[in-house]
Amino acid sequence: MPTPALADRHQIAAACHRLAAAGLLIGTAGNVSMRVGDEVAVTATGAVLAELTPDQVTLVNLDGTVTSGDYAPTSELQLHLGIYRSLPAGAIVHTHAPKSTAFGCVLDELPVLHYQQLVLGGATPVVPFHPFGTPELAEAVLSSLSTGKQATLLANHGAVTLGSSLNQAVENALLLEWACALYLDAATLGTPRPLTASQQQAVIDVTLRTGYGTTKSLAKDHQ
Repeated sequence: MPTPALADRHQIAAACHRLAAAGLLIGTAGNVSMRVGDEVAVTATGAVLAELTPDQVTLVNLDGTVTSGDYAPTSELQLHLGIYRSLPAGAIVHTHAPKSTAFGCVLDELPVLHYQQLVLGGATPVVPFHPFGTPELAEAVLSSLSTGKQATLLANHGAVTLGSSLNQAVENALLLEWACALYLDAATLGTPRPLTASQQQAVIDVTLRTGYGTTKSLAKDHQ
């Protein structure tokens, strides 16, 4: 049976393969991490993510010191660590997904066109451009996520999503890319019509009342 560290490395490799298959990761662009107790498992810098192997995942502590692994961690390490030190995230996905990146090259915020975006915390901000791997970018991303958002767009760069688990962070990345594509498609027809605050609250109320989005077993009466 794999050790916990090895199992975590396999999970990250599988997540990268899934994201690449969906077209969200191209070549070496992007990085994925997950919280492992007091440490963080993160993809290695320069790794081709569609072909990432478990040994190309490095473990670091929250100060950034490598505790296990043969490869240097991603150049965006401080972006990941800044989030883990400040927010209750279980995993982080950073992609250069085409639709998400295209949106961040033009607009300043992705409004809520569809109620599924409420999972991401509502409207998704676009943080100003900063070069990759810089403290300025890490600080801007953290600031944009500190209001309970699960996603942010990086101007002329890409996207970052969080999740309580690695699977959730991946799902949020897929959802964000879908939402950006939806906006871009709608904009070809006219001016997109976002949901109002009251419409969004109505969806939240229905979700809380019905448990929408969660599986439910059918109770069987055996009496």
